[in-house]
Amino acid sequence: MVFINVSAEPPKMCAIISYLALLCFFAAPLHARAGEGKIIKVLPQFLDARGRASLSPSLYDRDAYQSVLLQHPEKRSGIQFQIHWKTKGGVWEPLTLRLELRGIAEGNLPKEHVLDQRVDPSGWLGHWSNVVLSGAAYRDFGEVTAWRVTLWEGRKQIGEQKSFLW
Repeated sequence: MVFINVSAEPPKMCAIISYLALLCFFAAPLHARAGEGKIIKVLPQFLDARGRASLSPSLYDRDAYQSVLLQHPEKRSGIQFQIHWKTKGGVWEPLTLRLELRGIAEGNLPKEHVLDQRVDPSGWLGHWSNVVLSGAAYRDFGEVTAWRVTLWEGRKQIGEQKSFLW
């Protein structure tokens, strides 16, 4: 004689598997979301004919030298932007720092220039990157009046910082 269990209660293993499947279904979007990013600080610095922003590692000397370069445009060969940025969470697509510059207007519209730089995901405290405009491109562009730095993960902007005049 064969007995068949026809109780209304499903076996415990099927219930556990069902709960785990539901948990995975609702937890998957948490890991698939885009990373978060932040531009912490942007330091624009003029470069001299040798490509230096300072004559020594001292912050005081750097600021004094930047003052000299500000007062004497003929000694400048470019401008660099030191950008402190960081990401948080998973990064699934390539990261790009984009520096957008605006210059003195010619006619009705100001000059504009965009520089993109690929970067690798940063560590826990963030990462410093330099974006440089120098040489003929700097001379053709002229004086920078406003800037904006954005951090992109693929086609999604995840961080931004801009100057007062932007």
